[in-house]
Amino acid sequence: MKKIITLLTILLFLILAACSDDEATPQDRFDTYVKHWNDQKFSEMYDMVSNKSAEKYPTEKFVDRYKKIYKDLGISDLKVTYKKLNEEKLESAMDKGKATFPITVKMQSIAGPISFDYKATLVKEGEDDKENWYVQWNPGFIFPAIKNGGKIGIDTVAPKRGEILDRNKMPLAINDIAYEIGVIPEKLGENSDAMKKKIAGLLGMSVDEMDKDLNADWVEPDLFVPLKKVPKSKEDVLSQLWGLDPVMGREVTGRVYPSGEAAAHLVGYIGKITAEELEEQEPGEYSTNDMIGKRGLEQLYEAKLKGEQGVTITVSKEGEDDIILAEKEVQDGENVQTTIDVDLQEKIYASYDGEAGTTASVDPKTGETLALVSSPAFDPNELLFGVNQTTWNKMQDDPQQPLINRFSATFAPGSVMKPITAAVGLNDGSIVPGEGIEINGLDWSNGEGWGDYKVHRVSSSNGPVDVTDALIRSDNIYFAMKAVDMGAEAYAKGLKQYGFGEAIPFDYPLEKSTISSSGKFDNEVQLADSSYGQGQIQVSPLHLAMAYTSFLNDGNMLKPVLLADKETGQVWQKDLITSEQADVIQDALRKVVESPKGTAKGARNADFAISGKTGTAELKKTADEKSGQENGWFVGYPTDEQDILIAMMIEHTEDKGGSSFAVEKATDIMKDFRK
Repeated sequence: MKKIITLLTILLFLILAACSDDEATPQDRFDTYVKHWNDQKFSEMYDMVSNKSAEKYPTEKFVDRYKKIYKDLGISDLKVTYKKLNEEKLESAMDKGKATFPITVKMQSIAGPISFDYKATLVKEGEDDKENWYVQWNPGFIFPAIKNGGKIGIDTVAPKRGEILDRNKMPLAINDIAYEIGVIPEKLGENSDAMKKKIAGLLGMSVDEMDKDLNADWVEPDLFVPLKKVPKSKEDVLSQLWGLDPVMGREVTGRVYPSGEAAAHLVGYIGKITAEELEEQEPGEYSTNDMIGKRGLEQLYEAKLKGEQGVTITVSKEGEDDIILAEKEVQDGENVQTTIDVDLQEKIYASYDGEAGTTASVDPKTGETLALVSSPAFDPNELLFGVNQTTWNKMQDDPQQPLINRFSATFAPGSVMKPITAAVGLNDGSIVPGEGIEINGLDWSNGEGWGDYKVHRVSSSNGPVDVTDALIRSDNIYFAMKAVDMGAEAYAKGLKQYGFGEAIPFDYPLEKSTISSSGKFDNEVQLADSSYGQGQIQVSPLHLAMAYTSFLNDGNMLKPVLLADKETGQVWQKDLITSEQADVIQDALRKVVESPKGTAKGARNADFAISGKTGTAELKKTADEKSGQENGWFVGYPTDEQDILIAMMIEHTEDKGGSSFAVEKATDIMKDFRK
């Protein structure tokens, strides 16, 4: 019997010891609390605060407040750590029912890092199986400075946006004076509808849009109601507005695009950030009222231009100095200087006189981009300060498509493709300088596989045709024959060496030039047509200009450069042809202008020698169509100094003299450039 009692006593002791081991410790409990805190699980944290804390701070003063403060301050990278108690202190705390832990809190905010030390006290509460350790919480856990009250404030300083400049530091996009135009409602007069219609018309907005501003809750009859910003360059509009009694204005700093339409597609514009754009940004980078680059260089270099706003997070209490929790100084945006020549850009755009087309101009010895023009265009100043829906719809429905960026697109090059085909053939060995072939008549077919299709040339030849004569007269049949001799694989390989099918190494995104929609020549007719710039071949104007640099740099095609601080004269593709072969093409391009048989006679009007190649791309919708849209091309440069190369395309030249129309305009531009 004694033995049984002894065994029961031992068993009871073991059970009690096990229960003691299972008892929750304040350390285990605080471990869980800190994990919830690091995970920002505020509701779970609230479940672990003491009864006294919960009574004093209901859920909206804990959970909701934590969420709002952390969201408003852009809190991230939160890391809460604490110093654990040693065994002796832990036992003492267990006995007393109270434990205190030193904590360290670190986080990132919109104003930079925030860190603080604090003390967390846990108390034992509850009875029986509900007994546990709970945190005695107060607002000091959020930030010690607000333990006994205080208001958290955020002060911001907007950065000055960097400017976009041309090669001579002339402005493409600058920060300049604009006028915020508004009205005093009570001065609209008895015939307010007519007055509003007049003001809205001058501001390029609808009356409904104006009424929306005038009907805002805060508006009073005698208060200034801002409607729209107008750049100071709109002198005529401003003059009319200042003459209206209800209108008032104040000077503000705004973005201004001095070149207007001429550089619209290149420079782009900024606008108010949308909800979708805001969602894509890092937290704290932008607010709902910020401006952001919408297209062009403004969008491309947004990160560099925008700068970083200055932010100060403070705690303010009545009668006391503000406490700074975190502070980040404002960083103005950086200027972006380009290689663009704004005078040249504007003159090229003006030369189009409303015609649709595109031009890329480069320095063929350095690769510097001098102009990228798309015509027609829009006025970025109008889009920046807002256009009404009617004006926007008008631009979208315009058959000339002013919203389309043509210099970033690709087009059928027509005969300006022939010098590239010549270079591929010279490198391949299928074209030998001075070696001619007999071509009879104006039409040629390579046999039954072609059906009724024939390649046509515009002039007949007297005797054998070599590469120089073919370039001078722009002989389609010669290049079609040579492409067929080369074969699809060899010709495609040569064009790929010239960058077809790959991204152009250029900061501004451009479409890839392609040999066809499939990336290969599907049949011999397509191969033949591609040799003289028809078929499915597509090329961007800048790529075309860079391809011609290989003729002026001993067979090396240069990389295009857009930023003034980038290294110039870099080679994109090396040794495409030999220097002797490059001389052959240069000589032929000079004769395209000078020879009586040449197709660019209009370039003789300059008082300096010009070399180049003309092209007419025929855009027939079907093979049976007799005639269709024609785009006129000219790629030219001064023969001697070679300080500018222009690749110009004008759409719908079928009734304007074809490529001759482009030759005249490009020649005038080069003449003006050389003054």
